[in-house]
Amino acid sequence: MAISQENKKFIDSLIHYYISEAASYRQIAENYVPEVESVADAAFGIIVGSIYSEFLQAYQNQKIEVNVEDIQEFNKIIKDKAHLIKKAILEETSESQEKNESNTD
Repeated sequence: MAISQENKKFIDSLIHYYISEAASYRQIAENYVPEVESVADAAFGIIVGSIYSEFLQAYQNQKIEVNVEDIQEFNKIIKDKAHLIKKAILEETSESQEKNESNTD
């Protein structure tokens, strides 16, 4: 079984939502410094984990059993959009650094 078109749209909407909220997830990751070496990577993991959790919840709500092919397709969707997620996280980093530099001047 493949991911339905409806569920693909749902995943896509989740990705766009989390991209728009990347700054919030970066702030969450920053709370774990020095335990995490890379705040950007931790934020990425939080975002992908959240999307995955909501994907599984959608399947459960629809009473659909998740199979290996669905997980592989989900992973491909995330990999195809990973650069957009990472870019949103890193853009926030650049903006934060610029604000900090201007505040110290």
